[in-house]
Amino acid sequence: MKISSWFSLYRLLIRTSIRSRMQYRFNFILSSLLAALIQISEFLMVAIVLNRFGVIKGWSVYEIGYLFSVMTLAKTLYRTFADEVHHLEKYLVGGELDQLLTRPLPVLLALMPQSFRIMLGEVLQGTAILCWSLNRMMQAGQISWTAVPLTLFIIVTGAVILFSIGLATATLGFWTTRIEELQNITEDAARTAAQYPLTLYPKWMSFLLLTLIPVGLVAYWPSLFILRGEGGFWFMAVLAGTACICLLLSLRFWQYGITKYQSTGS
Repeated sequence: MKISSWFSLYRLLIRTSIRSRMQYRFNFILSSLLAALIQISEFLMVAIVLNRFGVIKGWSVYEIGYLFSVMTLAKTLYRTFADEVHHLEKYLVGGELDQLLTRPLPVLLALMPQSFRIMLGEVLQGTAILCWSLNRMMQAGQISWTAVPLTLFIIVTGAVILFSIGLATATLGFWTTRIEELQNITEDAARTAAQYPLTLYPKWMSFLLLTLIPVGLVAYWPSLFILRGEGGFWFMAVLAGTACICLLLSLRFWQYGITKYQSTGS
């Protein structure tokens, strides 16, 4: 019953955050469209190169579009519901985390809806590229309709993995306070690299993106089965198990880390 009341409060906080953002609807619509244009332009640069040279390391423009869009939508799902995890540094530096510690609910649950983001631009861009890529590969006979539910599945598991990486990185802030530079590596740079086939990178880097910072499990690894039929359906079972393990470990690390928190006194 206690858990149910926590999540009811979480939904209430989300609704409150949405209402506050929708007070400035023009700004919301404009920022969403600009975000979509920026994201699409990033993929178009790659598409232009692929259109000129055909394939890169055996990956077509549609396959790379698939990887790009799955990573984008997984990141969007994570950052929609837990964006403040990525911005924990400001709570640590400014002492704002002290206020959350006084609330009668778990700190993480209080933190996550603080600035609920409706990332409409990223959703539009990711969905458009994903639909285009899937449609072209279906027309070519490369994949069947089963790729659609499997893709939705890996977007959800991918969001869990990205959240776990983000939470583990944020937790290090309880010792270091400043974590922005580290987040640039573990979240931003790693995620950007994993938007493309890992075969483009040196073996040591591919190994790193599949193990220590497992962003390669979000789109690349499951796409080998969904798009190319490599391995078997056990890929999906392993992926689900890995996402659960990553989430459990990151939550345990967070629980331990928060016991080491020392207020800045500001």
